[in-house]
Amino acid sequence: MPADQEPERGNENAAQAVEMLKAVVDGATYDAVASRFGVTRTAVERRIKAIAARLSKEVGIEGLNADGVAFVQRLRQHRAAILVALAGFEPPAPFGPRHHRVVASDEITQAAQRIKGRSARPWHDQSMFYMLFATGARPLEIARIEVRDYLGTDGSVRRASELRAEAAITGKPRPLYFTSTRLDDALAAYLSERVEQGQGVTTGSGYRGLDPHSCLFLSPAGLGFAIKAFGADGQRRYLCRPILEAYRKLFRYADLRDVTPLSARHTVAARLYERGADEEQVGVLLGISGRSAVRDLFPKRRPAMSELVHDLV
Repeated sequence: MPADQEPERGNENAAQAVEMLKAVVDGATYDAVASRFGVTRTAVERRIKAIAARLSKEVGIEGLNADGVAFVQRLRQHRAAILVALAGFEPPAPFGPRHHRVVASDEITQAAQRIKGRSARPWHDQSMFYMLFATGARPLEIARIEVRDYLGTDGSVRRASELRAEAAITGKPRPLYFTSTRLDDALAAYLSERVEQGQGVTTGSGYRGLDPHSCLFLSPAGLGFAIKAFGADGQRRYLCRPILEAYRKLFRYADLRDVTPLSARHTVAARLYERGADEEQVGVLLGISGRSAVRDLFPKRRPAMSELVHDLV
């Protein structure tokens, strides 16, 4: 799978897919469109190909058959015909919004306990699990987090940290907060184990004896998660299959059905909304630019009218 980060499926609505297609045929790169809409390059590529294929099949694009829609250059060569076809195109239902499960707080607690009881590396795995729900970071970003991002020189937790530009999928730094007691407890135990096992340690006295530039999460062999780079036409993409597999394993241990790393991001967004956050604040924390993109990808729950009017007086 030629993914640039990790599989992340947002609300695949037709209006957004059409706008993505227009942007690409106007000359924008997949990466630029991904940044604009706050999704991955893979998501952009998938949506554009899907809607272009439907457009070719159901309306027809003069000079372009269904086999040609997979190639960006061909799409751009037929820009005028595509825009004409879009004017009379009514997208079918499959492009409608998808539901992403929000995980309740008690579910997260119970899931972490199951992981602890079933894992061969309970503190490591609990820490990775909590990291998703405590920060809203994507798996690839978590694979890139280093000891120095979590700890200060004196060994204290950096409550208000930063996801470095080189660690963020968007290539832009953003706030990273470590304010979860459960995450702290699990990481404290895990990092102590690392010191005892001599994994990623240093001779200095800072950072609890750990190398500040070592990855926060290491394999049993003391290595970070392997990240592969892909590139074509000047585009750089990245994939970390090992951490995706690790999270699939953790969700199995946790007995959480229909839950993915994206579900964790939806859960974080829902918690933030419950506490009064607006779209801009949610976007800052999750690394999504633009209120409209946040509304599309992480919409607020709309209460039923019966809930709104209950016991008004």
